[in-house]
Amino acid sequence: LGVYCTTWTFFGAVGTAVRDGWAYLPIYLGPVLVFLLATPFLQRLVAVARSRNTTSIADLISARFGKSPALAALVAVMALTAAVPYLALQYKAVGTSIDVLTGSAGRHPPWFADTALWVALLMAIFAMLFGTRRLDATEHHEGVMLAIAFESVVKLLAFVTVGVFAVLHIGPAPEITATRLGDLDTIANANFLATTLLAAAAIVCLPRQFLVGIVECADPADLSKARWLFSGYLAVFTLCVVPVALAGLGAGLGDRHHPDSFVLTLPMERGATGIAVLAFLGGLSAATAMVIVASIALATMITNDLIMPALWRSRWLGLSQGADVGRLVLWLRRVTILLIALLAFAYHHGTAAPASLASIGLLAFAAVAQFAPAILTGLYWRGATREGVFWGLATGFAVWTYTLLLPNFVAGGVIGWPLFEQGPWGITWLRPQSLFGIEVLSPVMRGAMIALATNVLVLVVISMLRGVSLRDRMAAMTFLRGAMPVAGIAPAGGARVGDLLAVTERILGAEAAARALDDYHTGLGRPVPRHAEPADRSLLQHMERVLAGAIGASSARLMFTHAMAGRGIAAEDVAELLDETSQELRFSRQLLQATMEN
Repeated sequence: LGVYCTTWTFFGAVGTAVRDGWAYLPIYLGPVLVFLLATPFLQRLVAVARSRNTTSIADLISARFGKSPALAALVAVMALTAAVPYLALQYKAVGTSIDVLTGSAGRHPPWFADTALWVALLMAIFAMLFGTRRLDATEHHEGVMLAIAFESVVKLLAFVTVGVFAVLHIGPAPEITATRLGDLDTIANANFLATTLLAAAAIVCLPRQFLVGIVECADPADLSKARWLFSGYLAVFTLCVVPVALAGLGAGLGDRHHPDSFVLTLPMERGATGIAVLAFLGGLSAATAMVIVASIALATMITNDLIMPALWRSRWLGLSQGADVGRLVLWLRRVTILLIALLAFAYHHGTAAPASLASIGLLAFAAVAQFAPAILTGLYWRGATREGVFWGLATGFAVWTYTLLLPNFVAGGVIGWPLFEQGPWGITWLRPQSLFGIEVLSPVMRGAMIALATNVLVLVVISMLRGVSLRDRMAAMTFLRGAMPVAGIAPAGGARVGDLLAVTERILGAEAAARALDDYHTGLGRPVPRHAEPADRSLLQHMERVLAGAIGASSARLMFTHAMAGRGIAAEDVAELLDETSQELRFSRQLLQATMEN
């Protein structure tokens, strides 16, 4: 879970403390509150994700609302857009650190000589080598997780070392009351509460945090340990920020260096080269861990929910020709990781404004916070509808793009100033950073709260106006309690065991497909049938869930639909067979009839 602490928290927290006082606290406080006060929510989320073979946050939201490919694609696009500034932040921080260590800070080389470009490429190669070895995204990446855990320890030790060093050299530091840390108004204000809310949402909604905290959760009992261990981990980071900020100000670094670089420049100023190198390694660990995990999560999401559905529909894959789709999926994920890295570097280069690490990080937090209403309503409100969630997300994303993303391109010179200063068509109350004439909160928090409020409003209004059908209610109940249909209740519409096995082999390979078939029948205490025997409905649904672990719920549904239709079964019949909700409805009708008759 320590992957949460990126270069923003390693370098940027000190910069925030210098500029804005205690405004650095919410980034740590939000996740701590979630783990201490919302453990039942996390346990429920893990249980649901495990029961549905969830591979990503897009997969979870899509699976809850009818395995909608459109909804999964929207979440994937939003996650990618949110991750690009955050990845650019990591490249910016590591590149700046290298420039500071080598004494080349302040120079503006051409794009091909930018240190950040080579940092991006090296991190992408590492993620491609170690993050795309397995096809099944629900299988735990023990090696990668161990590396991430080790890097979490490295950056903690590095930050604590700099903190202790700062305490030992804090003599000439100014009084805390003479700095921004002496202003308690930086705590008791609306910005502090809004940032805490965004950080609380981010600990679940960031694609990388969902991957390590939910998908990679090997044992739900680990949450009880993480509740205190992770909170303590963040508390240690929090305590070390203040002495580093004060010691840096006392050494006069604020006049010569950006506050975000105090963690590096403080030991360099005192001649402690070894500690400076350790601090650089800690920042490198923070960036590398984030980039690797985020790249794996995003590549899985983009491949499963954007690229593969398009290929299924286009028939380009040739499902009947026996091509090795599994190998294709792996290569698509690797290419996607490389393209994401280049896109993030392009963002870094195209929005080259003197922005702080915190402002870039909050931009990403505000975007992923849009997933929170969909997750919460999906888990706790059966009245939520697919249309409400889709249009709520789309509206919130549009507002976030207009109020927060566009101003970054304006600052970088990509978009002209008139839109920013005067609003479209000269309408001042439509200016991106004062939308609807609202002036409360900081510009970033204002845009984030407007986007989130719009998201919730549209979700609730559309869901209530449209109403929830019985099928939607049954789907919600099935999702939330992980319904297990009774085996053999109905034949799978003419599909045979060999048909299901052939489709699964296309993605997972013969060995994994056979193992899934064996596991299913072993769990039922029945012998494995011959390939020519008819398959029952629950076997079809089981194989779909297995396939969902590799390519996502919506892609698995599409693949089975096209494959079975190619074997002479109507597409609507396949959809009916795959739909567990229809089985629940039939059972409910039978139960009601039996109750009335007796």
